Order: sequence, then structure tokens, then C-alpha cells
Amino acid sequence: MFSEILQGIVQQSGGGIGAVVMGYDGIAIEQYLEPVEGLDFQMLTVEYANVIKEIKKTVEILDTGQMEEVSIKTERFFVIIRSLTEEYFLALTLDRKGNFGKGRYLMLRDTPKLIEALS
Repeated sequence: MFSEILQGIVQQSGGGIGAVVMGYDGIAIEQYLEPVEGLDFQMLTVEYANVIKEIKKTVEILDTGQMEEVSIKTERFFVIIRSLTEEYFLALTLDRKGNFGKGRYLMLRDTPKLIEALS
């Protein structure tokens, strides 16, 4: 079930490169990738998992409510990370020419399905 949902998000977002459901421990549950030269998607997601884990801890310490979403813009990519549960998040990587807004919408739309599949 994860695979179809992730593939849909990547392919419908316009410029999608990859999507992953991952634990804050850096272990991927499932991912879908489009081939892109010069990108180690596995390394990218593991490194961002470390950063997101720290952001999540900071949000908890500050008691500002549960973390929902983090966006990262680089010269080449957009990375959108959406919290699913206390243990898992969804990350979408888009080409900079991709449709950031549509990617966010698709992630938000499919979050309930992914949470249900994790149960």
C-alpha cells in the first residue's frame, strides 16, 4: 500500500524525485524513486532524518505543539517533510522546477492513508 501512495505523490506532484516513509531513527519503511543522476537519495533521507529528529526534540522542549511540517530549499531541490506519527514521517523531494504547492497538497491529502497503513 505504501508503494502505490508514494508513487502517486511523486508522479502527480510535477517534478517529484522521490518519497519515503521513514522512522526518526533513519530507517526507511518504504520509498519510491525516479532515477536522478548525481543524487544519493538514501543518504539524503538518512541525513535529513537526523536533522528532523533534532527539530522534533526542540519543538517538544519549547512546548509549542506537535511538529507538523518542515520544508528545506536548496539550489537543486525542495524537500518537504511531514510528520505522520511520533515515530514516522513522510519526506518528498522535488526538483526546484517542481510544483512545491502541489507536492504539499498531495502529502497532506495522503497523510491519513499512510497513518492508517502504519497502524
